[in-house]
Amino acid sequence: MKCNIGRTEQIVRIVIGVAAVLLGLYYKSWWGVVGIVPIITGLIRYCPLSDVLGISTCDVKNKQ
Repeated sequence: MKCNIGRTEQIVRIVIGVAAVLLGLYYKSWWGVVGIVPIITGLIRYCPLSDVLGISTCDVKNKQ
């Protein structure tokens, strides 16, 4: 898998994912499970949707 998520986007995705999970737990809603997706894509620095759309925020020197 190649990197298509930059460092800033990675941090934003993880923060939004954690916030969604915590809100889901607080309100006892299954919508909190949706927060797992940005956490995973942030951790592995790869997003399949961005790849299909040809979007990459990853630095050239950090590509794998």
